[in-house]
Amino acid sequence: MSLSAAAGIVRLARFRADGLAAFDASPAGLLNALAPWIAFAVVGFVLAMIGGAARDAVGALLASAVALLAPPVIAQALARWFGRAGQWLRYAVAITWCQWIMPPLLLVAMMASTLLLALDLPQRLAEILVAVAVLGYAVALQVFVARAALAITLLRAVVFSVAVQVGTFALVIGPLLLGEAWRSGG
Repeated sequence: MSLSAAAGIVRLARFRADGLAAFDASPAGLLNALAPWIAFAVVGFVLAMIGGAARDAVGALLASAVALLAPPVIAQALARWFGRAGQWLRYAVAITWCQWIMPPLLLVAMMASTLLLALDLPQRLAEILVAVAVLGYAVALQVFVARAALAITLLRAVVFSVAVQVGTFALVIGPLLLGEAWRSGG
C-alpha cells in the first residue's frame, strides 16, 4: 500500500472527503486496491490445498473471488442506474482500499469489549454493544464513501450501500446454501 493510499484511508476513515484524492481512480488503481485481497485468498487456497482440503480450498477461493468482485460489479450497475457511471471507478477504488480500516477497527473492538467486561458488564451485553458500534461505523463509512465519491444524496447513498451489501451477501451465501441443500438431499 502506498503512503498516498494509506493517507486516503485514514482521511476517509475520519469521514473526510478529501481522502478520495489520494487514490488512483483508474482500472490499474482498482487492480492495485484488489491485489492484496486477492493475494490473501490465493495464499489461503494454497495452504488449504497443502493441508489436503482441496474441495474446501476451491470453494473458499471461489467464495473469496465473488466477495471481492461482486461489490464493484454491483456498484457499477447501481452507479449507472443513478446516472453516476463516470464516478463509479473513484468509488470502487476508494471503498476497496477502505476495507483496510477493518482489521485495526476489530482490534479496537476487542480491546473495548475487554474494557467493558472489566467494568462488570455482562459478556453478552458487551458483545452486542461492540458489534453494534463496529457495524454502525462500517455502514456509516460505506454510506459516506458512496455519497462523497459518487456525489449523490444521503438517501441514495444509503440505498446504494445497502444494495451493494445485500447483493454481495446473496451472491456469496446463496451458492453455499444451495450447496448445503443439495448435499443434504433437500
